[in-house]
Amino acid sequence: MRWLELLAPARNAQIGRAAIDCGADAVYIAGPAFGARQAAGNSVEDIAALCRYAHRFGVRIYATVNTLLEPGEVPQAQAMVKELEAAGVDALIVQDPLVLEMSSSLVMHASTQCAIRTPEKARGLERLGFGRLVLERQLSLEQIKAITGAVNTEIEFFVHGALCVCYSGQCYLSEYLTGRSANRGACAQPCRSLYDLEDASGKVLLRNKAVLSLKDYNLLRRLEELASAGVSSFKIEGRLKGESYVRNVVKAYSEALDALINRYPEQYARASWGKVMEGFIPNVNKTFNRGYTELFLDGERGEWASLDAPKSMGEYVGKAARITREGFTLVPRYPGIRLSNGDGFALVSCSGGITGFRADVCDGFTIHCKVPSELREGTPLYRNISAAFERELEADKPIREIEVQSRVRMSDGFLCVEAVSEDGRRASVQLQPAGQPARDRERMLQTLAQQLAKRSEHYAFQTPQITADGAVPFLPVSAINGIRRELAAQLDDEPVHVHPLYAGQKDPDSAFTLTYGKGAELMRSKYCVRHELGLCPKQQKGLKPDPLYLRNAGRRLSLHFHCDVCEMTVEAVVRILTAF
Repeated sequence: MRWLELLAPARNAQIGRAAIDCGADAVYIAGPAFGARQAAGNSVEDIAALCRYAHRFGVRIYATVNTLLEPGEVPQAQAMVKELEAAGVDALIVQDPLVLEMSSSLVMHASTQCAIRTPEKARGLERLGFGRLVLERQLSLEQIKAITGAVNTEIEFFVHGALCVCYSGQCYLSEYLTGRSANRGACAQPCRSLYDLEDASGKVLLRNKAVLSLKDYNLLRRLEELASAGVSSFKIEGRLKGESYVRNVVKAYSEALDALINRYPEQYARASWGKVMEGFIPNVNKTFNRGYTELFLDGERGEWASLDAPKSMGEYVGKAARITREGFTLVPRYPGIRLSNGDGFALVSCSGGITGFRADVCDGFTIHCKVPSELREGTPLYRNISAAFERELEADKPIREIEVQSRVRMSDGFLCVEAVSEDGRRASVQLQPAGQPARDRERMLQTLAQQLAKRSEHYAFQTPQITADGAVPFLPVSAINGIRRELAAQLDDEPVHVHPLYAGQKDPDSAFTLTYGKGAELMRSKYCVRHELGLCPKQQKGLKPDPLYLRNAGRRLSLHFHCDVCEMTVEAVVRILTAF
């Protein structure tokens, strides 16, 4: 049996709770400092509260301590790690090996910033003592299988969300252009900027396009293949995303993971407890995305770039027509589209930028709004905010329940109620009710069954099995409810039964070291601009992989193409001055 984990992002503790309610088996969140997203820090007190809520369901909390540390920061990081350990976190997600030495009890996960994409590097990190490896995203299934077959660690892989264009942890473009280091949690996201693409002569091939911006990852239909390849943790990107995004995506993947396990119940099981009941119907097309890709999972290249949409465009809904000062008419993509007041729309302007606007009133396909100056008849329109769906997400929140089976035995005036939670915790209440036997025996048994089969806190008590010998004592409804609450309280006093995380095993003789370098090479990627534009020498014989250039705000970058390994690098343009 292999435990499968759905790992959700949380910008804050409230979003973490929402992810748990929607089916997450684990949540990753930043502490007060040293997380790879400076805008997503949280107090240790908030993380402790999230841990208490999560552990009700056996859900894990992983704290991100995944920036590279400066020498003077080590004491502060050490102190924070101790506080996170006391708060109840289950593991740390780490980039800097110095953090490995800061706790002897916390499990350490090697962050995706470690750029793990070969079996050799995976084995090296395993020897350092990491219990889990978070793999590079630009991998194929065959590469994933090779890595999982080479190590004993748990394997985590991203399945949804934004994609860095470069190999993770090896991007220095932000620092080069702005002084803000991605490896210090301050990435300025230059890959989402607009550039002109030039050839060596200065001819502009593309103007004002998001040449380095990739579509978002979506492997919702590929979970079975990933599990078969050895992946145990399926990670959703988004520590800067809002609550509605996290709710929607987590519930969609939780349902997909449940379906996978239902197909192979002897092979897989969820890594936490509790069923997600009721709630909205998820739809990942209705939440933030730049269009979707499965990237290199099949070992083949496709159209990966979102050249026109570095921001969320949403779903294509149709084209504009009959524009007036008060609004316009939408020619819908298909008649079944339903628009709502407050819907958000996006379009690509003639200059290549993204323009967004909100609808005030939608009367069928007649939209009343402040018309953006870029809107023209025939302009394709995308809905990036579905007001009706957002209202549904807020109004129809799911509930997570741990199932409890109970048994009632009555004999000689004694009542014994025993309960077992789905994770194996046990509770019991025994009493000898005072008073007379129930006048209507069957009705009393029916009332007992009905009241014991209700929800108490996060426990869903199932209809009990009742055995009664002789007379049945009369119990008021309040007394039966008190029994159920007492059983829930006893269950709460027992720790939830969970499988242990793989802790890793350090090889004291290992000479492996992690290195990070800066130089002319600012970024390396499996993504290739030449291939995206149909200019790949392997596609068209006779073409040479000569450098191309990116220009933005007067800065020039060179693109180099390494066809032998099918990779592209972004490099600084070095000017050589010769003195005469």
